[in-house]
Amino acid sequence: MSDQIGALPYRELGSGGVAVLLITSRDTGRWVVPKGNHMSGLAGHEAAAVEAWEEAGVRGAICPTAIGSFTYLKRRRLRAPRTLTVAVFPMLVLEQANEWPERHQRVTQWFDLAGAAAAVAEPELKNLIAGFRRPPERDLVDRLLPEFRTTIRRRMPMLGWFQSLLPKQGRFFDQFEEHAATLTAGSEALARLLAGEGDPATQIARIVEEEHRADAITAEVLQDVRRIFVTPFDRSAIRDLIGVMDDAIDQMNSFATATMLYEVTEFTQPMRDMAGVIVDAARVTAEAVPLLRSINSNGSRITELTARMIELEGRADEIHDDGLKALFKSIDGGPDGGAMRFMIGRELYNSLERVVDRFEDVANEIQGLVIDHS
Repeated sequence: MSDQIGALPYRELGSGGVAVLLITSRDTGRWVVPKGNHMSGLAGHEAAAVEAWEEAGVRGAICPTAIGSFTYLKRRRLRAPRTLTVAVFPMLVLEQANEWPERHQRVTQWFDLAGAAAAVAEPELKNLIAGFRRPPERDLVDRLLPEFRTTIRRRMPMLGWFQSLLPKQGRFFDQFEEHAATLTAGSEALARLLAGEGDPATQIARIVEEEHRADAITAEVLQDVRRIFVTPFDRSAIRDLIGVMDDAIDQMNSFATATMLYEVTEFTQPMRDMAGVIVDAARVTAEAVPLLRSINSNGSRITELTARMIELEGRADEIHDDGLKALFKSIDGGPDGGAMRFMIGRELYNSLERVVDRFEDVANEIQGLVIDHS
């Protein structure tokens, strides 16, 4: 068990990148992440979320599985310094307030990953932030091919014309990345729905919209698999990967539809924890998919990311089981529809678990591609 807990508040950028929020410490003014001691009655990630609110004024979907830890030297006035270990939980920021408990004691600032890694002092925290979403490495051929094609077209127009007649490879990588974007957007709307952030109907409508967009991308991929002569991977592998990605957003839509059907507007903490898992699984997918463009160069990083997704699925199973147990114990069996509440709650828990299961399928399909092309 770590000595302390901390949060890494982040937000997705339209460019596909990530920004993280840092705060200054009260004693030295150095840049740090929100952190503090464990709190009685709260799980580690729940305590980290409290620290993120009190110190940085942000609330969001926090993943119950830490992404790593770092150590730092805690200086104390009357006693010797002590080395402490901090477990760090990623938190997608859904709300940033204008006023919060420590508003006048700290400075907050959004950084890109490189800037945040450079700003913090602790080496392990630097590495953790820098590795939160790594840029893909490109194979030598992948780097030189566009320039080579441009040179050929300029110097040998006839050869360039002949090249244009050759079988096309399609835009599968672009389509995978576009679909991954629907997963991150859908998971954020799902987290907002469970957190009671904004109008539920608005969040449900957004999930439905992303599901429709994902369906269109999937249909385009399946059409291209049939008509494109040259594909970057085996055709069945392309169909399987886009299929399980589409299943993930479909399951998010099924959950949203169930909440609307049963008019559920309040959700348990374990359900919100599962939403935090889903958000992080979508974040990891959004990083892993672009790495497929140069699968040989990025094989080790892809393996790290798929391992994270499988770890998240295992944690979600634990949350699911604990949540169902707590739900069952809370039902008194009286005339107020207790059995019906349990059935509805169980369906919602199972629906959330199926979302995470589909992300595990995504991880398995991606890892299969790494094995096939290593």
